[in-house]
Amino acid sequence: MSHGWISPFLEAQAAELNASENTLLAYGRDLKDVATYLTDKGLDFETASRADLEGYLIDQDNAGMARSTRARRLSSVKQLYRFAYEEGLRNENPSLHIKGPGRDKALPKTLSMEEVDRLLAASRTLGRTETDKVRNTCLMELLYATGMRVTELVSLPVSAARGDPQFLLVRGKGDKERLVPLSPPAREAVADWLIRRDEAEEVARVEKGTPPSRFLFPSRGKLGHLTRIRFFTLIKDIAVAAGVSPETVTPHTLRHAFATHLLQNGADLRAIQTLLGHADIATTEIYTHVLDERLKALVLENHPLAKS
Repeated sequence: MSHGWISPFLEAQAAELNASENTLLAYGRDLKDVATYLTDKGLDFETASRADLEGYLIDQDNAGMARSTRARRLSSVKQLYRFAYEEGLRNENPSLHIKGPGRDKALPKTLSMEEVDRLLAASRTLGRTETDKVRNTCLMELLYATGMRVTELVSLPVSAARGDPQFLLVRGKGDKERLVPLSPPAREAVADWLIRRDEAEEVARVEKGTPPSRFLFPSRGKLGHLTRIRFFTLIKDIAVAAGVSPETVTPHTLRHAFATHLLQNGADLRAIQTLLGHADIATTEIYTHVLDERLKALVLENHPLAKS
């Protein structure tokens, strides 16, 4: 069965394109879903035609799957068939001329400055121990000060934070590195956390012989650092404590808030692109639309001629 193409495809993505673990997991989930559909039809990737693949997309649409999900899954299929064609596994590419549904062009959800202030204040009080509170403060201050992706934040090496740095070296998508400046509150939060973290690491070394962690936010789990899922849960708890709707607060909305607030205060779009680690300026330009919407709402709510 050509469903066995998935593993070598993922290996090639990792080796040749240096795809991240999260990207590989997403590819794997999408392709397994397509494979299941084809198997139910008595087909596989080797025998599927363009019509069969389009039938899958129609089936997804009928099931109410979001346009963005359908577009992503088609992209995964196209990548797989490109790989299969280049490797000689198929002598034609049935996905080549399939047009996708496109992606929903919804504006990114963000937070007001007042909401962010409440979240930062709440992080200082949430936690079972004082060490938890100091860690939570550091996580939130770093996230808002730098606009890091959640994976970049939780997997940050402790070496990057030593010596009271004014900048952090962040390793982002595609293993690309970028420098992000630290605000004074973030530098203070990092310094306070390092003291607590190093004390806990020393206790673990003396009492249990545990080797020192290379991560700023260590964990006993197999990854060795705080997981994305744990931080996602934590930020929801902080939102509740701050009186901000937890439905509107995720690590990514803090990243959006970082970019939107910079733009509101006059930052250059190219500078924001560099700070966020966007490969294409078009990705960053979405924040200008967020600002446009806010300015339009401001006029409609406050201009005397806009009122009935």
